[in-house]
Amino acid sequence: MSKPIINLDELQPRLFSDIRPNAPEKYSGATIATISARIGAQRLGYNITTVPPGKCAFPAHNHYGNEEMFFVLEGSGELRVGDERHSIRSGDFIACPVGGPETAHQIRNTSTSELKYLAVSTMRTPDLVQYPDSGKTGAMHLLGRDANGFPKAVRILGREADNLDYWDGE
Repeated sequence: MSKPIINLDELQPRLFSDIRPNAPEKYSGATIATISARIGAQRLGYNITTVPPGKCAFPAHNHYGNEEMFFVLEGSGELRVGDERHSIRSGDFIACPVGGPETAHQIRNTSTSELKYLAVSTMRTPDLVQYPDSGKTGAMHLLGRDANGFPKAVRILGREADNLDYWDGE
């Protein structure tokens, strides 16, 4: 087992665009520093996410398998949950339980300085995720982690309108 402790100054932030290239401009500049795999966690995933002013790290999404929690370490911004918007700031805990599009969440930096938060997830696999803004649905099965602690997974993304009929090809 790896050492079960890591300090903030030992984290190695990576640009999310290096992990997931071709992101639209509104997501550029966000960094992710993995923690959980580096200290031996098995059923929880956690990282430090840093978001530049005016940006988001991830599209709005909801999970049917994984619950998430965020703790704002520095800065301020806005939490979107379904159709609601909430101001967030340093010291805030945020719960994002499983559910349908009404639980879809996104954190956006609305300030002029960096927004930094701890992200925690239950890491249940497989998971089904919806992206209400783009109409996508994704299934993911976690296969493990790479040397940097980032998930290796089988992912299938599609739109409901493009689904095959149950009997297609039978």
